[in-house]
Amino acid sequence: MSACRAAARRPLSGFSHTPCLRQASAATTCPRSISTRAASARRQEEHAIAFYQFLQKRRQSSSTPPEKNASNASEQKPPMPPSKLILRALRQGLTFRPLFSAFRGQNLRNLFRQSPEELVIAILLLCGCAGVTVYAVYAYFNYFQSAQFTRFPPEIAKSLRRALYYSNYQPDPKLALKYYKLALQQCTAAKLDPFSDEVIGVRIQLAAWLEKIGNFQNSIEVLESLLDDCKKWVELMEKSARDGLVDNSGRVIGPKTAQSSTPKRDDQASENNEEEAAEPENLWAKRSRVLGRSVGISVKLGELCADEHVLQGDVAGEHLIWAVETVLKELQRRQVEGVKEGEGDWMSPEQIGGALEALGNHYESKSQHYLAAPLYLQAVTLSPKHSCHTAVLMNNLAISLAQQPTQSPLDSLPPPAEGKRSQSTSQPPTRATLLASARSWALQALGTAQKITGEDRTEECDEACTVAMCNLGDIASMVGNMEEAKQRFRESLKLSQKLAFEPGVVQAQDGLKRVSTTNPSKA
Repeated sequence: MSACRAAARRPLSGFSHTPCLRQASAATTCPRSISTRAASARRQEEHAIAFYQFLQKRRQSSSTPPEKNASNASEQKPPMPPSKLILRALRQGLTFRPLFSAFRGQNLRNLFRQSPEELVIAILLLCGCAGVTVYAVYAYFNYFQSAQFTRFPPEIAKSLRRALYYSNYQPDPKLALKYYKLALQQCTAAKLDPFSDEVIGVRIQLAAWLEKIGNFQNSIEVLESLLDDCKKWVELMEKSARDGLVDNSGRVIGPKTAQSSTPKRDDQASENNEEEAAEPENLWAKRSRVLGRSVGISVKLGELCADEHVLQGDVAGEHLIWAVETVLKELQRRQVEGVKEGEGDWMSPEQIGGALEALGNHYESKSQHYLAAPLYLQAVTLSPKHSCHTAVLMNNLAISLAQQPTQSPLDSLPPPAEGKRSQSTSQPPTRATLLASARSWALQALGTAQKITGEDRTEECDEACTVAMCNLGDIASMVGNMEEAKQRFRESLKLSQKLAFEPGVVQAQDGLKRVSTTNPSKA
């Protein structure tokens, strides 16, 4: 302090302004240096006290008697198993408390003030992750835990899930085929009924997957094997009924040896009171179900064999003819013998019409229009009136009538015997009559497709309209009315271009070229 005071008493004359400032700053730093030294001394003293207390605690812990240490060791809890440790770590790692605390009112405002763009992006990412999580949970319970899997035992359901996963989500043909075969083997080992809807559905799914990957031949083999098994079971059941081993109620009669020779359901899985109280499916009901499945499989085989990748037209015709004959025979049997107890309804009209249409398409592909037209006519009568597919059937019927010859090969057959002749024999239709009928059905197809509205209207209706216009143009050109033919083709071309229906565009353009180059006098 004396030095500071002495410096203050010195005269100011002879000194510049800058040295005075330096002296003043030096004078002011003297008490600051003294205060920092005192603060550092206090810190050292606090550290020393803390270190001394630590040493005292350590001495006390080391001076405890061994009896106390043993009691403390005995009181310690046993180590937790690894599973509980992992669960505890997961709980601590998956806690959302820090996240929720960060999104509180005050914290959220502070974050928005500091970085608004990053906060908005973070919220969007969190919402996206939450949406993906909710969708994953929904897909798991809606697909993997759906009735199509839970109806099977757990082992079979697991194999089917893997088969579908390697079929649709991560395509791997080898693994998918492996798990399909494993599922069928597990069904056999579990003694499930091989003719139940579940087991038949697995085999049909296998055939559909083989068709999807382009393995048509193996798909046909799977369906043919399934169809043969169904036919054999139906034949065995009908033989048992003829031999008197099955009564009208669909139950097996006679001794136990006879029961073992007749087909029975093998799905006696559970014996609880509810299933015992439920009435089981009798043999007549099972026959109706298996026979209906056989018709559908046969129709599908006909379509596969007629595919451009297979081109087995004769085999396709055999399958389709068997399907239609089976449908008609079963209808006739029910009309004559009546419906058995528990047999239920036969195939729906739409299913029967589908079989007739498939056979009609087969005859149409072979230019046997005289055979296709009656089948299309029956399919139209069985199809719903307010359906777009009905318009498609009417178009097929119209074009079959227009292309049908005036004399079919059936007319060349020898006449019946004299006693069997009747006055009901009619003359074959003329060309004008066939074209008039074809035009009438084409107009009906166009009107039906235009009238359908609302939820019943599909793309099939729009395509039916374009095809009907083209058919009317073709029929008009056959009659010789070229102006109407051009008008119909133009209308079809305009509508096809609007709908981006490429086959309709091509057909309409070809029709216009054909009509424009045709001499009207040749009609």
